[in-house]
Amino acid sequence: MNTAQPIKPIRKAVFPVAGLGTRFLPATKAIPKEMLPIVDRPLIQYAVDEAREAGIEQLIFVTGRGKTAIVEHFDTAFELEATMEGRGKSLDVLEPTRIKPGNLVTVRQQVPMGLGHAIWCARAVIGNEPFAIFLPDELMIGKKGCMKQMVDAYNQVGGNLISVLEVPREDVSSYGVIAPGNKPEGFNEALTEVKGLVEKPKVEDAPSNLIVSGRYILQPEVIDILSTQEKGAGGEIQLTDAMAKLIGSQAFHAVTFEGNRYDCGSKTGFVEATLALALERPDMADEVRAMAERLLGSSGHKSA
Repeated sequence: MNTAQPIKPIRKAVFPVAGLGTRFLPATKAIPKEMLPIVDRPLIQYAVDEAREAGIEQLIFVTGRGKTAIVEHFDTAFELEATMEGRGKSLDVLEPTRIKPGNLVTVRQQVPMGLGHAIWCARAVIGNEPFAIFLPDELMIGKKGCMKQMVDAYNQVGGNLISVLEVPREDVSSYGVIAPGNKPEGFNEALTEVKGLVEKPKVEDAPSNLIVSGRYILQPEVIDILSTQEKGAGGEIQLTDAMAKLIGSQAFHAVTFEGNRYDCGSKTGFVEATLALALERPDMADEVRAMAERLLGSSGHKSA
C-alpha cells in the first residue's frame, strides 16, 4: 500500500439521478423518484445531508429529462419563505435545503448507458481530483454517516474505497461482491483490502458475503478507464468493471458500514425505510408504533 504521496481531500461528490424510476410508476411519472419522501424529507435530501456531514463541498447531480424538481428543491423558494415569515413561521425546517451558490452543479446524461457512463458525464466537473459517489436509492442510516466513516478511513489510507455490508451468503447473487484481502494492521477492523470485484456471482462462486452498498471514493484515474471502456452487462458501461481495473495499481479498500441500509429502489425497501425512520422520530414514534400494532392485530392483516 503506497501512501507516500499526500492524500488529497474529498471535496466533490457525484449523485447519479438520471434514472426513470419505472418501478415506482405511476408515482414517478411527473415526480423524480429521488423526490419521493421518507417521512417528511425527500430521498435525495438524506444523501446530501450525508455528504455534508463528511465535509464534501461541491455536489454534482447527473440528471436527465424531467429532473428539474431535484435542483429546485435545493434552490431558494422566495415566495414560500416570504409567506412563512409573514405568518411568523420559522424557516429552520428549510435549512437543510440551502446550498451555497456554486456548490451545486448539474450535468446531463442524455442517454441511459449505465452508472459508469453517468460518472463519465461528470468528468469536466470532477477534474483531476478524487471524488465520492452516492447512489441515493441506498439509504444509509448510522450514528455516523456512511460517507463520514469512509472519509475518516480514506484520510488514513488514501486510494479508492467502497462501502460494504455483510449479508447472508444465500443473498449474494443479487449484489456486487468483493474478494477480500488482508486487514491493514493498525487500522479499524471495519477496513478490508479489496482484491477483486464480482458482479452478482452464484452463491457457490462468491468470494465473500460482503456486498457493495452504494457509496464510493474513487481516484480520478477511473475517468480515463471509463472513457475507453466498452459496454458490459446489460449493454451498459459498468462502473464495477472500471473499478476492477484499478485494483492492483492503486490502493483499494472496503469499509464495512456500521449502521442500517435500506434499499429504496424497491417498494418494500421504501416502506421499510419510512417505517424504520418514523419509529426513530420522538415526535411520532409512539403513534406509529401503536398504528403498526393495530394494523398487525386486525383480522384483515393477519398472516395466513
